[in-house]
Amino acid sequence: MTEQFEFGGKIVWEPSDEHIKYARLTEFMQLNDISDFSELMDRSTADVAWFTEVILNFLDIRFYKGYEKVVDLSKGIAWPEWCVGGKLNIVHNCLDKYIGTEKENETAFTYEGEDGRVETLSYGQLNRQVNQTANALRSIGLGKGDAVGLYMPMIPEIVVAFLAIAKIGGIILPLFSGYGVSAIVTRLNDVGAKALFVADGANRRGKTLLMKPTADEAALQVPSLNHMIVTNHQQIEIDMQADRDYFWQELIPQQSDVAYTEEMDAEDHLMIIYTSGTTGKPKGAVHTHCGFPIKAAQDMAFGTDVHPGDMIYWMTDMGWMMGPWLVFGALLLGASFFIYDGAPDFPGPDRLWSMVEKHKINSLGVSPTLIRALISHGEEPFRKHDLSSIRTFASTGEPWNPDPWMWLFEKVGGSKIPIINYSGGTEIGGGIVMGNPLMPLKPASFSAVCPGIAADIFDEYGNSVVDEVGELVIKTPWIGMTRGFWKDPQRYEESYWSRWENIWVHGDWAARDKDGLWYILGRSDDTIKIAGKRLGPAEVESILVAHAAIIEAGAIGIPHKIKGSELVMFCILAPGENASESLKSELSKMLIEEMGKPLAPKEIYFVSDLPKTRNAKVMRRMIKSAFLNLDLGDTSSLVDPHVVEEIKNLGGAK
Repeated sequence: MTEQFEFGGKIVWEPSDEHIKYARLTEFMQLNDISDFSELMDRSTADVAWFTEVILNFLDIRFYKGYEKVVDLSKGIAWPEWCVGGKLNIVHNCLDKYIGTEKENETAFTYEGEDGRVETLSYGQLNRQVNQTANALRSIGLGKGDAVGLYMPMIPEIVVAFLAIAKIGGIILPLFSGYGVSAIVTRLNDVGAKALFVADGANRRGKTLLMKPTADEAALQVPSLNHMIVTNHQQIEIDMQADRDYFWQELIPQQSDVAYTEEMDAEDHLMIIYTSGTTGKPKGAVHTHCGFPIKAAQDMAFGTDVHPGDMIYWMTDMGWMMGPWLVFGALLLGASFFIYDGAPDFPGPDRLWSMVEKHKINSLGVSPTLIRALISHGEEPFRKHDLSSIRTFASTGEPWNPDPWMWLFEKVGGSKIPIINYSGGTEIGGGIVMGNPLMPLKPASFSAVCPGIAADIFDEYGNSVVDEVGELVIKTPWIGMTRGFWKDPQRYEESYWSRWENIWVHGDWAARDKDGLWYILGRSDDTIKIAGKRLGPAEVESILVAHAAIIEAGAIGIPHKIKGSELVMFCILAPGENASESLKSELSKMLIEEMGKPLAPKEIYFVSDLPKTRNAKVMRRMIKSAFLNLDLGDTSSLVDPHVVEEIKNLGGAK
């Protein structure tokens, strides 16, 4: 049974003639004699090889040796081989090809620290530092095929190290800067990492968080780890192991700033990014030189409309896919990116907006969670800054509720700046659905599917549906897709390809309306089914978040003998608001009025926070497991694993 879909409301933004005329998407379509977006979608999904080749040309991806075939599907749709026989290195395309051109002196990226320190590197400066770091890695015996971890905050050194690993043909292993020992050990051991880049510490809200001691403890449990390169970012005293550790400041600056770039097969491993599930060990999504970076640059160009010379900032950590996405995408497009190490509301709630003004950021990537938090500070923090440089907002990681979306759109953006909503995943290498500068928007919507992605929505019987909620699926391969899970091909096939033959089932609960706009309503395994009616969590959460006293909400279904499930809500109060039975009653009444009496919540709880990953995604499955005292699975991706204890205690009291 599928339910009629009602979400999103009216169109609130439409592109101007200027938006359309100067869009990268328009440029691409004109170059390829495509009349409109509908024709682009038809051609890009009907002929994957053609579309991939024209994307490679559009992005000026240069090969040392040309490929013989764009894609080989002889091993099946789940295991395509791309750019067969081709040789390249993605770093050649990010840096090398610009040397000796005007681009060499243009800004590659700008860094700002929480303490206010600013550093800017041109393409030429970045290239020289990457060369020195590549030579340093080679000097200690590292090379092609060696896995190297990155355990650092968003500082200049992490960008340099990230690219240097790829330059020598190594495998990049990005780790969240807030990971604890066990999370680091699991990932380093899984890939047999030989080296680790680490910072002595990081700055958060004016306090120093130590990182090197955590890395030291982890290293004791990783037999393959022979080298640790430490940047003294915080200038704090740390222990160094003589036969293993090197100070960045001593090892790297002494190296030559000229280095060769390793020639790689197009499908050689570039990076393994781990994603956490609620059960089992983390999944290592494998990406290649001719994969993830291509998809990242395509989405950045077509969705966020980044042009050469533009400045894009996405609030991220390198351990989340949006960190590598930001670096690869911006550099391949000849643009600039911004990174910040610190809290976005420290020392005051205007910190984000002050950085936008100072660095003239053109595309700003935020999360719905951050915007919900900033709303509580009112309009004054952003109104005192000049935000005229912003051409697009963007967001990913978590479904929007309409009210915070409209606050960002109307209040901050003056109803003129589109919010480019973006959803896909680490295994996608980017997006499945995404806004773009050519298509209209409704609150919390995605204007279209990403070109080259043959997305659809299936009901429980595998039928394509419109105006109904169903499973988000993909019906053809695309170049950014993961090349499976590290050392676990069976788990990869079971995770995405086992429900319907030759269909990627993404695990998201989605819908598209009659106007052609798309919506992501949460993970499909978060679905709540009450008395035969299926609900996406975002549907009911949006109702409560519309109340002035609530800044965030999480919805789960718990077992009920007659109805199958019943609704339980967890709410975070706005500053200055107090929990009370009268507020609970008011919120319950709102839900009943909007959703009907059969969907009245069993209980509404007020909590200090919700379990979130470090990319601000609310883990509803973990809320449910904690509340019902079930196995929590892997909690290493949570910002604060202790949050689940509060929910466990509430469950114990039920």
